[in-house]
Amino acid sequence: MSVSLDSFPKNFRALVFGARGGIGAAFVAALNDNSDGRGQVTALTRADIDVTDEAALAKLAEAQKSEGALHLVINATGLLHEAQTDVQPEKAFRQISADAMARVFAVNAIAPALIAKYFLPLMARDTKSVMAHLSARVGSISDNRLGGWTSYRAAKAAQNMIVKNAAIETARRDKQKIIIGLHPGTVDSPLSAPFQSNLAEGQLFTATQSAAHLLRVIDGLSATDSGKVFAWDGSQVPA
Repeated sequence: MSVSLDSFPKNFRALVFGARGGIGAAFVAALNDNSDGRGQVTALTRADIDVTDEAALAKLAEAQKSEGALHLVINATGLLHEAQTDVQPEKAFRQISADAMARVFAVNAIAPALIAKYFLPLMARDTKSVMAHLSARVGSISDNRLGGWTSYRAAKAAQNMIVKNAAIETARRDKQKIIIGLHPGTVDSPLSAPFQSNLAEGQLFTATQSAAHLLRVIDGLSATDSGKVFAWDGSQVPA
């Protein structure tokens, strides 16, 4: 699926965190396919950087300074379940574990805050630049009708507040910088695999489809969109 990315300069620089995951890898592939040799795409996997390690992020940001301004930063990391740390989405409050909740918050809320802290200062000021964090519709408080998944819902709601705060603070000095959250829809990936059985036909995207939809949303953004969360179809997700 082709995406023009015409709103970015021809020599754009993009940085993608979580580049080995389903959506992250699809973002990297789409950006490389659509750069026409113009852009520089840096793909970072979990093996390259632990997004919960502040010292590692600070070191990476320092190294990136000499490479020039960034025009697009995509944080495609996220954690819903993790076998090695026994993290699973809760069905009831009796299943809440402090350790599991801390791990979910570390990846889904604290990491986005740290990425904003160290990489927003590296983003272009004289042209459009976008920092996008993968969010989820289940992080919407007003849209929560089913309950459950307390840690994940709360962490994504916190992430959305972090996006809003970063947007407000950044706009005071840098009107061209846009910080948003993105809801990718339900994507066929290891994150969603255990929860796909009840989906209606047509509700499951491939990672390639989702990444293309989200890049079109990114390409159409303006400064007034900063601080918001958008779904794959361009609609705004309520807080």
